Amino acid sequence: MEHKQQLLDRMASREARIGIVGLGYVGLPLAVAFAQEGFQVVGVDLDGRKVSALLRGESYVEDVPSAVIAALVNSGQFSAGTDYAALADVDAISICVPTPLRKTKDPDISYIVDATECIASYMPVDGGQLIILESTTYPGTTDEIVLPRLSRDGLEVGRDFFLAFSPERIDPGRTDFTVRTTPKVIGGVTPNCLEVAVALYGTVVDHPVSVSSTATAEMVKLLENTFRAVNIGLVNEVALMCDRLGLNVWEVVGAAATKPYGFMPFYPGPGLGGHCIPIDPHYLSWKLRTLNYTARFIELAAEVNSHMPDYVVGKVGDALNAERKSINGSRVLVLGVAYKRDVGDVRESPALDVIHLLGQRGAEVTYHDPYVASLRREGIDLDSIDLTTEALAAADCVVVVTDHSDYDWAWIGGTARLTVDTRNALKGQAAGTVVTL
Repeated sequence: MEHKQQLLDRMASREARIGIVGLGYVGLPLAVAFAQEGFQVVGVDLDGRKVSALLRGESYVEDVPSAVIAALVNSGQFSAGTDYAALADVDAISICVPTPLRKTKDPDISYIVDATECIASYMPVDGGQLIILESTTYPGTTDEIVLPRLSRDGLEVGRDFFLAFSPERIDPGRTDFTVRTTPKVIGGVTPNCLEVAVALYGTVVDHPVSVSSTATAEMVKLLENTFRAVNIGLVNEVALMCDRLGLNVWEVVGAAATKPYGFMPFYPGPGLGGHCIPIDPHYLSWKLRTLNYTARFIELAAEVNSHMPDYVVGKVGDALNAERKSINGSRVLVLGVAYKRDVGDVRESPALDVIHLLGQRGAEVTYHDPYVASLRREGIDLDSIDLTTEALAAADCVVVVTDHSDYDWAWIGGTARLTVDTRNALKGQAAGTVVTL
């Protein structure tokens, strides 16, 4: 076990060089964590604009301050480039590339395949590297897709090189859980692979959590986000039920949440957003379809959640009708277009669907978001307007999609004439008419 011991020794002494493939919301915080622990870190990303920004000491990830990047670059602890050749002499490589869905809801693992093949082409001929996949994917990907591409020229996994899967648990915008304080699930192809991977992550994570296989670790990640997607789907359907029954869903959930056991509150909203919860369950659903099994809860939750933007726009139409107005020609101001509170990320944001649907029905749509200065995607070409008393008063309807902490809800509620509030942000503090889910 010469390679294993060498790796363990170099990790313990912080002499190991770490490579990070993909410098986005997952890879960049991980790169910073290793660099701040004393490792020399090499980042690779095919987006030259990202690389150039980092080399200038500029961060594009909200949770990573530019000052931190600048200090690490200037000290030589962190470097970045677009060439995989820089990984030829590193000791460990973490793959943090995107895993999107195709329009057919099938997994697109092309980024994993491309990254793995590039890594394989620069692996030392005698091995000695640890490769860890962090990208969310279906159970079996590490063993079935990554392993065969690395097992070349007689290199044996667990002896000549080491392979593991460790799902990312980054939650953008959170400050209470960091790379270090969030437990890290790790599964290895072999026991030696697991030992080496745990040793590496143990330098930057307080609580490594070992599981029996890479497929188990892959399934853990999908369970986490499927759990959230299904429960959000459930409470969204409860919101639809309460609407038919003339009940306030927020009151219902709030009262149920007082039970000290057996209940975990989830809250309705305008739909799912972000790169994980709307996407990850479909990886599991797709995998099970290949085994002639239908993941019924996943499919049903996806159906309910994907309908919520239509439901919100229907609420806008009904609210305007009650004021003897139609959506067609009405001025609608959307508050918050990020997929979650206090971040600038609009990936899969339900606000995009809400804006599209309002536009299709003839509304004059504007938006404000303190974190998103412009919206240029999926056919939308808008800039965030100034949120003023005049802008609020001029809107025929204000739609609260994302409840940023920056918003003065008392002022908004006291100024807007008509509000469709999808987040219950205006509870008890509105002078005008407020419609909730």
